[in-house]
Amino acid sequence: MKRDIHPDYHPVVIRDASTGTEFLTRSTATSSDVVDWSDGKRYPRITVDVTSESHPFYTGVARISDVAGRVEKFRRRYPNLNR
Repeated sequence: MKRDIHPDYHPVVIRDASTGTEFLTRSTATSSDVVDWSDGKRYPRITVDVTSESHPFYTGVARISDVAGRVEKFRRRYPNLNR
């Protein structure tokens, strides 16, 4: 890697706004909000709207959409594009 062109990559705590779940990871993002972590150190805390704790795909409440119906509707609407 070239020196002095990459952003600072450091530990941060990510907090899920909807569930309150927090986990320690690394990021180039920073925040003025800090939290004392279980290892006794202080880390910047970044609050996000969705993590794997609250996203429907990961929680098992995702809905399967009617993809086949959409494809047929598209083919009826645009018959010249069917190959």
